[in-house]
Amino acid sequence: MLDYNECRMRGSIGNGGIVKKRVIDRLAEKIAGEICLADHPSKTLKKWRKNFGITQTELAEELSISPSVISDYESGRRSSPGINIVKRLINGMISIDLEHGGKNVRSYGRILRSGLDFDAILDMNDYKSPVGFNSFCSQLGVEVVQKEEEDRDIHGHTVIDSVKAIVELNHGEFQQLYGWSTERALVFTRVSSGKSPLVAIRVTSLKPQMVVLHGIEPNEISPIALQIARAEGIPLGVSNIDIESVLERLSSIGG
Repeated sequence: MLDYNECRMRGSIGNGGIVKKRVIDRLAEKIAGEICLADHPSKTLKKWRKNFGITQTELAEELSISPSVISDYESGRRSSPGINIVKRLINGMISIDLEHGGKNVRSYGRILRSGLDFDAILDMNDYKSPVGFNSFCSQLGVEVVQKEEEDRDIHGHTVIDSVKAIVELNHGEFQQLYGWSTERALVFTRVSSGKSPLVAIRVTSLKPQMVVLHGIEPNEISPIALQIARAEGIPLGVSNIDIESVLERLSSIGG
């Protein structure tokens, strides 16, 4: 979807080298498909812009249009963008990322290549439509022990066997647990106190929308885990529903 020569000119990617055209094309196709097939394309478009860490003004300047046009598409005030508009918006986001070193393009490229085929991952999904924080917690029987004042939507989830994750995943692979969006819930099973998962999150640059510790009571949470959650502004909760029920309920969330 992007001109490869343009990508080479923009792609000052440091030690990672030039981002390959096929990676860029696959990423662009993935984003375009998700936007076009979403129940609410405007919300999905906004999610991807935020995933790339780009403001409406930055994207508008890249495309030589008014920021109000981007705002109108993301709010639904304009009718759902056609494929040509979607293509142009995606190209703009990718181009901006390449201009800033290509961090997100490289990260998503690793996800595409790996397929996230790890035994530590019990389930992973990116939702077609975002789910409200309270609704998500209610469906999973989550008791919230640490919450931020700001309401936040959940755009996906990853269920992780914490013991296997510690054994199998290196730093880079741990970050891939976020899938296509950091605006997701990380659900850790087989935890004893929650300390290890929160420490792992603390040392990464990516932060989830919330963390759920499965199988323990609130009074069993490590004080260090609670301290990290507060310091990082990450809502933290526990759930004691059996894991099979958790996975079943998650399958019906987000469309």
